[in-house]
Amino acid sequence: MLALAHARANGLSAARVQRRAVMSGVSPFDDVAESARRLSATPLDALFARDPDRTKSLSLDWNDWRADFSKERIDEPALAALLRAAEAANLPHWIAALFAGEKINVSEHRPVLYTALRAPSSTSVFVDGVDVVEQMRATRERMRVLTAAIREGRRKGATGRPVRCVINIGIGGSDLGPRLVCEALEGSTDFRSSAPGVAFVSNVDPEHLSRALADRDPAATLFIVTSKTFTTQETLANAQSAREWLRRGLGDSADLAPHFIAVTSNIDAAMRFGVREADFLPMAEGVGGRYSLWSSVGFVIAVRAGWQAYADLLDGAQAMDTHFRMAPLARNLPVILGLVGYWNARWLGHRQRIVAPYAQALARLPAYLQQLSLESNGKSVRRDGTPVDGPTAPALWGDVGTDSQHAFFQWLHQGTHEVPVEFIVPVRATHPLRDQQTLLVANALAQAQALMVGRDGVALRTEMLAQGLANGELEQAIAARRCPGNRASTMLLLPKLDAHSLGALLALYEHRTFVEGVLHGINSFDQWGVELGKTLAKPIVAALAGDAPLPEGTDASTRALGACARTLTSRRAAPGD
Repeated sequence: MLALAHARANGLSAARVQRRAVMSGVSPFDDVAESARRLSATPLDALFARDPDRTKSLSLDWNDWRADFSKERIDEPALAALLRAAEAANLPHWIAALFAGEKINVSEHRPVLYTALRAPSSTSVFVDGVDVVEQMRATRERMRVLTAAIREGRRKGATGRPVRCVINIGIGGSDLGPRLVCEALEGSTDFRSSAPGVAFVSNVDPEHLSRALADRDPAATLFIVTSKTFTTQETLANAQSAREWLRRGLGDSADLAPHFIAVTSNIDAAMRFGVREADFLPMAEGVGGRYSLWSSVGFVIAVRAGWQAYADLLDGAQAMDTHFRMAPLARNLPVILGLVGYWNARWLGHRQRIVAPYAQALARLPAYLQQLSLESNGKSVRRDGTPVDGPTAPALWGDVGTDSQHAFFQWLHQGTHEVPVEFIVPVRATHPLRDQQTLLVANALAQAQALMVGRDGVALRTEMLAQGLANGELEQAIAARRCPGNRASTMLLLPKLDAHSLGALLALYEHRTFVEGVLHGINSFDQWGVELGKTLAKPIVAALAGDAPLPEGTDASTRALGACARTLTSRRAAPGD
């Protein structure tokens, strides 16, 4: 199928490839650079003209999935060079280290354990002599028991009424992943009438919580407070306000403990907040927030979708894990997609990346992938502390098709920026309606085709002449309608969207992100940039509350904005505001 890298075909280890490169004075990355120079100005249609069979050689099948990257600005020699570069970057070693539980998060001296969370029950992963999979299985059993109690109406609040509404309070990975999965599976799993409704609150903006609580019954509402440290500012602020709402609704003497479950590693802090010892679910160390939906953070998924759906989600991810760990690099779906992403960002200089799922159920996928990609690889320093020598993760955004066709696709087709697009298309509908799924899939294929082939002046001239246009009016009409084409894309087709395929899809993107990080030479598992804003916010909070001045050395702009915010906060709202 795909051209096998020369080094791998000859059984060379990554270390031997690197030693050979040093001895010869030629780096595998030099070949990648040369391929980029050769292809950067090559039209996509010329690549198809040179190689009519490129769709066969630049597509990859896994189970019933098809990834077609023949519309990317790449060819077999460039892919072979990228595969050699992956060997030189020691990618097989890093994959093995990930699954072995080695401490590959070097800046925090931690293992990376999200694959262990969905590993088969017979698997053991030892970290510092402790089998972490055994601990994870124990937590999963607690999740199963609590899930059953809530869904079967045996979990009761302070007044003895069963829980009918669950509100998940978290932010970042404690919100994006679970919310994506719950919404994606809404129409395809066990959402029977007896299952409680679920809402998500992440933003510290009081409007988010206020809207979630509107028309809720405190006596039948349960809050899942999700924070690994139980110190996350936004989450705790919302949790405190939720407790005050319960107190107003249930009375000062009510026992509020039955209305809270904590997902955290800081059990003492959760118990001080008022969570009972039986109502906390521990979070595994070595699982970053953007990977945490596979952990006890996914408890809300099980509550809403049912335990079988949650188990199917884990099984789907585990199937992709096995493929990623076992398949040769040249036939490995996450590896190939990671190499293409790395090629676009590092070597072709694309500063943006668009994800367009043609599935309403995946409406939140672009936001989820923003955190996964940008928090993982949005860095400018390598693992060893040296600066990277080129661009890393491009900006990532997108929206669902066909809505996006009536929004930013105009910009894609005729704008001045070339941005690679990733189409994700489940072919079969969960709930078929007439011929609508056929229309949806056809639109995805047509958009990818249109991005590549465009619409040239010759065809437009014939069309406009047939409409009776001439002279200046003709030329203006042609110019306005011309689409340059030559815009790259990848197409991912999967048979349908269910819990199993969703798990595999999310794992695919996790591993693809990891591959890109290895090629860039960065640590994809820390996120120190997130901490700076949190640190600076603390004294500003105190200043806005009127308790303290801003610290000495605070810049003039922040001082002026803080003063303005204090004035606007204290000013009485005018009638009609």
